[in-house]
Amino acid sequence: MAAETTYMGIGIDLGGTRIKSARFDMETGQLLATAMMPTRDGETEGDLPAFAVGVKQLIARHEEESGRKADVVGVSAPGLAAKQGTCIRFMPGKLHGLEGLMWSDFLQRPAGCLNDAHAALMGEIWQGAAKAKQDVVMMTLGTGVGGAVVSGGQLIQGHIGRAGHIGHVSCDMDGPQDICGMPGSIEYHIGNGYLEQRSGGHYQMTRDLLSAAKVGDVEAKKVWARSTKALGVTVAGLINLFDPEVVLLGGGVANAWEEIHPALNGWLDKCEWRPGGHRVPVVQAKLGEWAGCYGAVHFARSLVNSSSK
Repeated sequence: MAAETTYMGIGIDLGGTRIKSARFDMETGQLLATAMMPTRDGETEGDLPAFAVGVKQLIARHEEESGRKADVVGVSAPGLAAKQGTCIRFMPGKLHGLEGLMWSDFLQRPAGCLNDAHAALMGEIWQGAAKAKQDVVMMTLGTGVGGAVVSGGQLIQGHIGRAGHIGHVSCDMDGPQDICGMPGSIEYHIGNGYLEQRSGGHYQMTRDLLSAAKVGDVEAKKVWARSTKALGVTVAGLINLFDPEVVLLGGGVANAWEEIHPALNGWLDKCEWRPGGHRVPVVQAKLGEWAGCYGAVHFARSLVNSSSK
């Protein structure tokens, strides 16, 4: 098969259950093809984690289909990434073998690696709902709550890569502690992982909570109202902290946009500081489950470009 582009990149999004991969024309940002396979966390092939072998297999598949070798590979993964973009430095409890895996050396080609929530935001800035924006806050609402911040065009990573973990910001100092020890975090208040606890054991998924609320369940309505209030207050606080051009909401819970957006706007009308009447738009992320692939390869290309200067 003839080559599809003069500059080809492959983005990898390494998750707990699936490895997603996507091939891109890096000059236009066009998504050319996708493929995925199970992560097989905890399994090995020879001396290697099964997920690492899987990443190589997915890259080989894309290269065979395109008829050429990828110019750059980007890897998105959970955990705290090294500032240099070489590896995930800290990921306890799962994906054994990920910590310290130097992707450029392992793949024998230019590669970069960053945290999955950071990757999602970088993807949205490259080709998504925040395209070409310089100051953006993103929250990913799912089992947990992730986040990322770009300020002045630069991804904020912090001293050890911990920056952007918005899910562990408190909006209730007297609330239950979350997995990181934070009382009353926004992750507790809107993440699916804590929904059973905060709904008195009645619901495990937001879609079920909303279905009950739509047919008039009073308790479901109360739980959802408190969740959206927590989200609104948190977003208003993030606006004060980072002064973004736009706030993005992504992840599975954000798919309930018709239910989230009106309630969120109501709380922002009450508590967002709007100097001179300036209101920060809050919009739904655009790239869905492929955002990490977009962002990983875009980030990797920026590393290659900066190292060649």
